[in-house]
Amino acid sequence: MFNDKGILLESGTNELEIVEFGIGPIRFGINVIKVREIINPVPITPVPNSHHYVEGIIELRGEVLPIVNVEKALKLAPSENPEKDKFIVTEFNKQKIVFHVHTVTQIHRFSWKDIEKPSDIYQGLETQITGVIKMEGEMLLLLDFEKLLTDVNPESGINMSKIKKLGQRDRSNKRLVIAEDSPLLRQMISDTLEQAGYIFTDFFENGQEAWAYLESIVDAGKAIEDEVQLVITDIEMPQMDGHYLTKKIKDDARLTILPVIIFSSLITEDLRHKGKLVGANAQVSKPEIVELVDLIDRLVL
Repeated sequence: MFNDKGILLESGTNELEIVEFGIGPIRFGINVIKVREIINPVPITPVPNSHHYVEGIIELRGEVLPIVNVEKALKLAPSENPEKDKFIVTEFNKQKIVFHVHTVTQIHRFSWKDIEKPSDIYQGLETQITGVIKMEGEMLLLLDFEKLLTDVNPESGINMSKIKKLGQRDRSNKRLVIAEDSPLLRQMISDTLEQAGYIFTDFFENGQEAWAYLESIVDAGKAIEDEVQLVITDIEMPQMDGHYLTKKIKDDARLTILPVIIFSSLITEDLRHKGKLVGANAQVSKPEIVELVDLIDRLVL
């Protein structure tokens, strides 16, 4: 079981714990915060006309959960020992979903500084890798599980059409800084905010880059409130996570006035306290984009 709160790291340390799993010879990782438990395979009920990644559904303690086959999603070879496969039961984006993998080995603790962003050579808009960890002469790849979920269920992604419900308001003179490591989500958030009227947005691929930008403004002697009106940050990002970025902003007397919204798939009732501890002004679970824009309006208009 992974839902023991004792395993969670303190907020604002820029560290995370990774569950290592394998598909064939390739080693992958998932943030332990997303993992509810790991179980042996149980009987699967196929669902006609479902997405080809989806093997079917299972019942687990009274809940019906979908099973996503990771080898199919990644177009990798089938398991050589299917009887030893594992099911990783996860919860994020306000959904529970089970990922079928070949092996689960151990938990590792890392600093986000140890995690490199994928190279532009193999990182495109459709990439399924969000980070790379060099470990024991091998590579541990962090999968973009949010993208896998969006592939299977597009409704779980950001829905820009809902923005029209917010009505017309003048947001054109506000400048926002956004830290988000997923290329796909950066584009979707950019398009959504522009449609909502926030046309001045500066995007950064991780918390470290966003922090360097904010620090450069105040180091130049400028008042931060004149240059940036709000920061939006994901939590899981290479180099510096969103909790640590928020803590650094709120601990800096020159920046503490800056409102920070955490926009992440990891905003659950169990984990909301971590954002409060580092001083976030608000927290929104992906993909609730209307709630995000409404909070931005409240904080900057």
